Amino acid sequence: MKKVLVKETNKEFIVGKIACVGKNYLEHAKELGDAVPEKPVIFLKPSSSIIFSGEKIVYPEFSKSLHYETELVLLIGKTGKKISKSEALKYIEAYTVGLDMTLRDLQSEAKKLGHPWTISKCFDTSTVLGEFIPASKIQNSNSLDLRLWVNDELKQNDNTSNMIFSVEEIVEYLSYYFTLEEGDLVFTGTPKGVGEVKVGDRLRAEIPNVSKLETEVID
Repeated sequence: MKKVLVKETNKEFIVGKIACVGKNYLEHAKELGDAVPEKPVIFLKPSSSIIFSGEKIVYPEFSKSLHYETELVLLIGKTGKKISKSEALKYIEAYTVGLDMTLRDLQSEAKKLGHPWTISKCFDTSTVLGEFIPASKIQNSNSLDLRLWVNDELKQNDNTSNMIFSVEEIVEYLSYYFTLEEGDLVFTGTPKGVGEVKVGDRLRAEIPNVSKLETEVID
């Protein structure tokens, strides 16, 4: 059972489900060779996959292509169903930067066969989280810079204003199909620039003046 703390508060949340949006940046969809989605592409990750800044990503022995994906992450602070866009921000307790580590070889193989690609997203240490900042500290979650460095080389540098579906639209869409509960996390998608990492690589991601994380890949 994983817990997250919200900075500058005494609030602690047990993580429930982790809902993720795929292909939510136009240029990222293009770099994967995928069609631009007309509505959010959703998949889930287990809380057992979570590690925190300073902990290590373990490269799974059953893959040969481990990729990083940097994302804005939402922490849901109260339970809601069929939440409207106009009310969506009221359900977000905090924000952080996160990494959705992906086994691209397993994912690609599953896609070709028309199978779910759960294993490629849900393996242990595949979800890396930074420090959670209260939502009240964020003026506009749809205008935040996202950056990632691998071994001090900048690999991803974009802004959430380029998301196809906004934060509010994502919350509305998810809550239409299933209840969002206190402690749920929402990964909002990664921008262009995803790539492969090897054992020994150091990763540093940040939303400037909001949250950052550091991790390393080990075997």
